[in-house]
Amino acid sequence: MRSFSHAYKGILFALHNEKNFQIEIIGGTLAVILMLFFPLSGLERALIILSIALVLTLELANTALERVMDILKPRIHPYARVIKDVMAGAVLLVSLAAIAIGVAIFVPYLGEFLRF
Repeated sequence: MRSFSHAYKGILFALHNEKNFQIEIIGGTLAVILMLFFPLSGLERALIILSIALVLTLELANTALERVMDILKPRIHPYARVIKDVMAGAVLLVSLAAIAIGVAIFVPYLGEFLRF
């Protein structure tokens, strides 16, 4: 139970302090609503859930790594900026992939829905 409590506190920290995490939560919530609205296959649902989890998990890892780099700030190493930028790039790539997956899955359903 203690581990769950710490994990919950970590997620709440990111939710309250990280604008990108807040935006990603909104996007994930929208994807879940669309997922429940349209008759997606099991594979499509799994891809949506996995995409959301991957984006949020990588954002949490990015937040943790940024905090570690901030601790080192008094003696900042030139690679600290590189590390932060690389992690931000990783979050960007996985976010773009999640958007592409969402578009590939939802556009046909939205097109069908709008024809009615």
